[in-house]
Amino acid sequence: MDLLPFDEYVRSLDRKRMSAGVLYRDAAGRVLLVEPSYKPHWDIPGGAVDAGEAPWTTAIREVQEEIGLNRPLGRPLVIDHVADDGRMPEGLAFVFDGGVITEQEARDLILTDPEIIAARLEYLDDAAEKLKASLARRLAAALDAVRTGELALCENGEPIGG
Repeated sequence: MDLLPFDEYVRSLDRKRMSAGVLYRDAAGRVLLVEPSYKPHWDIPGGAVDAGEAPWTTAIREVQEEIGLNRPLGRPLVIDHVADDGRMPEGLAFVFDGGVITEQEARDLILTDPEIIAARLEYLDDAAEKLKASLARRLAAALDAVRTGELALCENGEPIGG
C-alpha cells in the first residue's frame, strides 16, 4: 500500500463547518430566541466558528456581539452533526448552557448588532413555526440535557443512542 506524503494527506482531509450557540432559559422553561435580519428563521444567540477559534470562544464572542451579555459559559449541552443539505456543507453545531435569564433581563438586552432585530423568551412549542425544524429538535435536546445533566449527541437535531 502506497501512503501519501504527510502534507498531501493533511490537505486531503475533509473540512467541516461549525457553529456555537448558547441556550438561555427562564424559570418557566422558555428559551431566549433571537430574530436575525439575514435569514427567515429565528435562532439562539451564537454563530459560525471562525478559523482557528474554539466553539466555546465563538459562543462567548457571539453572545457579547449579538445581545450584549457577558456571562460565564456553562457546560456543553448538545453536539449535533448537521448533514449537507445541498446548500450548506455538513457541520457540527454546539449548544452551551447559558443558564437562567429573567424576563426583565431579556427585556433589558441591548441589541447593537445589526444582524439581530429582536430577542425574546418563548416556549419552544409556541415558537415552532419561527424555527428551522432541526433547531427546534436541537433545542428540545438541549433542554432535556439541562434536566438530565447528560450531553446530548444528535444528528440533524435528533438525539442518537439511548
